[in-house]
Amino acid sequence: MIPRLVVIRGAGDLATGVAHRLWQSGFELVMLELEQPLVVRRTVSFATAVFLKSICVEGVRAELCPTAEEVSDYHGRIIVPVLIDPEAASLDALQPKIIIDATLAKGNRITKINDAELVIGLGPGFTAGVDVDAVVETNRGHALGRVIYEGSAAADTGEPGLIAGYGKERLLRAPVDGLFKPIKEIGELVDKGEIIAKVEGTPIKAEINGMIRGLLYPGLLIKAGTKVGDIDPRGAEVDFLAISDKARAIGGGVF
Repeated sequence: MIPRLVVIRGAGDLATGVAHRLWQSGFELVMLELEQPLVVRRTVSFATAVFLKSICVEGVRAELCPTAEEVSDYHGRIIVPVLIDPEAASLDALQPKIIIDATLAKGNRITKINDAELVIGLGPGFTAGVDVDAVVETNRGHALGRVIYEGSAAADTGEPGLIAGYGKERLLRAPVDGLFKPIKEIGELVDKGEIIAKVEGTPIKAEINGMIRGLLYPGLLIKAGTKVGDIDPRGAEVDFLAISDKARAIGGGVF
């Protein structure tokens, strides 16, 4: 392994694409997550280790790690450690050489350019040369994965990228506040109008035909409007266990 510790804030699907690329290239990693991450693409997100204690994505295994002091034990077992640490309180103990903010919060809350020798931010909300050393573009299009050394990524449009001509119709959102209860499973093929999940008994129906590519973990308490799932209109040709092309492009930019 390359003896330069990398801390990645966030462990969702895009962060996992980055982590997978760096881990396969020999970097030691630690991923920091929320206590109950609202991760939709659970089958390809190391954040799922928070719920299931362990997950393997394309041959790389991540496990929930109790403390920063135990990180080296996980590296010794060739496992990516995931810490519950949304405020990045473990940085003092970890002393990383590189920090990657992959929370995709559309704004920078706590990451600072002097937090490590190299600090990278994914997507909008960061300014290269001000709060990070470099920014990686996350918007789909010609510039996806581009490394920015001066300035910021493209502004958040508020609209999901098009897949097979569908944008916001692909997304499933909570109609009310309450507990999330999935009815279908990730990987199932569904038709428009089918009930995919419920929140406090209120159904969430598919707006298009396709494959369920992502759903929140059952039992999470969520707010109305929260993204709870994703339907891919390409249907059976989709590999819901594979890292997405977008995540791979961003991972290449970070590398």
